[in-house]
Amino acid sequence: MKEKKTGKLIAASLGPGDPGLITRDAWALLESDSCWLYPVKKTGADSYALDIVKRAGLSVPDDALALAFPMTHDISILSKYWVEAAHTVLEILHSGRDAVFLVEGDASTYSTFGNLAPTVNAIDESVEIKVIAGVTSFSAAASCVNKPLTEADDTMAIIPAGYGVKVVEKLLADFDTLVLMKVKPIIEDLLDLIETKNLLDHSYFIERAGTPDERIVTDVLQLRDTRLHYLSLLVIQNPHREHGEIIRGCGKKKKACNE
Repeated sequence: MKEKKTGKLIAASLGPGDPGLITRDAWALLESDSCWLYPVKKTGADSYALDIVKRAGLSVPDDALALAFPMTHDISILSKYWVEAAHTVLEILHSGRDAVFLVEGDASTYSTFGNLAPTVNAIDESVEIKVIAGVTSFSAAASCVNKPLTEADDTMAIIPAGYGVKVVEKLLADFDTLVLMKVKPIIEDLLDLIETKNLLDHSYFIERAGTPDERIVTDVLQLRDTRLHYLSLLVIQNPHREHGEIIRGCGKKKKACNE
């Protein structure tokens, strides 16, 4: 009897919220007979990623499965859920069917898939993993305000705001653009820093980019004493930063470069 081939685990990056940003590759995968998997905070909760697909007009298969990943930083708790989800995934894959995991934004950028995939491979290293790239939330944010994130030789750093204001202040001296993810917990401190550094005119905020509930704030002081969504980011650009010398490359031999 011929042995059944193991299916692939594929991450379908859907972009930050606008269904129009779903790539052709991801769309084709969603129309295949792959089993849909989507993340939720807890059993029975709504899925942000699944909502993007619904608003795209695609029908959710009857056998689509929710995988629970609680909102916590406790690795001991998260590990339990990663392993549980991995076994669910492997049951599908060992049946010979591909599984597509729905991801808001891009699967390679602060995504739950970044924990799920290695957990699956830790249990069964033969499983093939594939990632379909997607539009990031900060790329979408820049397009919403018609401002480039970087130009020419600008530098950029992308960090979770949870590292704190001292780290953000240090990075402002080292990078032209800072993208701060998940800013909700320390937004007041960040606003104080932006005001002190005279960067109010060079900062903007966006939450739930591309969704019907999208909010864009260019006068960031308006964010004081307001409720922010978990899926929010703040972009700070520092035109006052001092740049060091840039070493240019040369495709010719060293002697020709010096001529």
